[in-house]
Amino acid sequence: MTRTRRLFASAALALALVTATPPMLAADALLGAASPAALGFSPERLARIDQFIDAEIAAQHKAGAVVLLARHGKVAYFKAYGAAELASGRAMRTDDYFRLWSMTKPVASVALLTLYEQGKFRLSDPLAKYLPAFNKVRIYAGTDAHGEPSYEEPVRPITMQDVMRHTAGFVYSYFDNTAVDIAYRAAGIDYQKMDSAQALTDKIATMPLLYQPGTRWVYSFSHDVQAYLVEYFSGMRFDAYCRKVIFEPLGMQDTFFGVPPERRARFAETYMAGPDGGLAVTKLAGEKEDVYRHFTDHPFGGAGLSSTPMDYLRFAQMLLNGGELGGKRILGRKTVELMTADNLPPGVSSGYPGTGYGLGVWVLNNPALAGNLGSVGQFGWGGIATTYVVIDPKEQLVALLFAQYTPIDHRFIDPWVTLVYQALAP
Repeated sequence: MTRTRRLFASAALALALVTATPPMLAADALLGAASPAALGFSPERLARIDQFIDAEIAAQHKAGAVVLLARHGKVAYFKAYGAAELASGRAMRTDDYFRLWSMTKPVASVALLTLYEQGKFRLSDPLAKYLPAFNKVRIYAGTDAHGEPSYEEPVRPITMQDVMRHTAGFVYSYFDNTAVDIAYRAAGIDYQKMDSAQALTDKIATMPLLYQPGTRWVYSFSHDVQAYLVEYFSGMRFDAYCRKVIFEPLGMQDTFFGVPPERRARFAETYMAGPDGGLAVTKLAGEKEDVYRHFTDHPFGGAGLSSTPMDYLRFAQMLLNGGELGGKRILGRKTVELMTADNLPPGVSSGYPGTGYGLGVWVLNNPALAGNLGSVGQFGWGGIATTYVVIDPKEQLVALLFAQYTPIDHRFIDPWVTLVYQALAP
């Protein structure tokens, strides 16, 4: 028996105990709980979620997961599955901490939009109005006859809206191998090599753009530029601003950046496919320790937050409520409508059928083209460690999945979305 299989065997009893109990409906000062049936779910159909996740764990494709479903502002289903840590056999808990990675991005967008509401900027403003270094950007245009890079001038400047919808011309450098991605890597534009959102933004301002602003949608470091803009307009460090303006008003006491040492014991471990067909602890870029610890003292807008499912539900429910939760208003209703509308210019695609992009979230325009159950106007986002949120105004639904598996597993997420929606009762 391999070591991984022995670890799974040691976690089997904990798994059996978790899956044999009914969903945990946690008491919450802002979000109450009710039975699934009272909130419009079929209990029999919800059981299919259990069967699906249990099978995934039994096949050693995941170590554990947490599912949280809320409807009409109340928790309907809140359940932990499997192990939070295979080595110790510690069972997953609903109040474990999870590395959110890119689920930090909607938080950064909300933070910047609170400043938009204060009249600090207009979406049509050039980015260079506030960050003059972007006055000098050029667009990469291939190589000349001598093999040297050639560039062209922007047809129009990068706007603040471009920065908020991934149409600025920036890249991410982790996923693609264009000449601009390669240039980012050569310049050391990497979370682990940067100390702040400002330092990262300053570096990006020296890089060529991949395309003319507004002509394409390319996933990028845009949210880290947003984080620095929050600092620029507020005069506060990004993490401090988020805590004061978002986390504290919403009661998100279990949301923070990185992995503070005093909280380490409550973190679910992150896994990836192992060499023996089981699972192995995720090690990114050959690192020997948890790279997420870097974010503890170095907050960014594109990654870095850690949270519990219940805390993130508070943030998601605030958006579903039109910017307010428990009497605390974070954004105006019309601002949330703008954030969650498809902001992409005519002829620009997100690359995902039936799906557009708002200001920090994907937006579902056509469920049939997307090829899954859902509602026109639902929105959300995910993280590379298979964390995911769906927010559906039509169904008054928030659905959260936290699995801590890298890279993000849409083969797992997409059927889970189907199972959530098929459980809605008439």
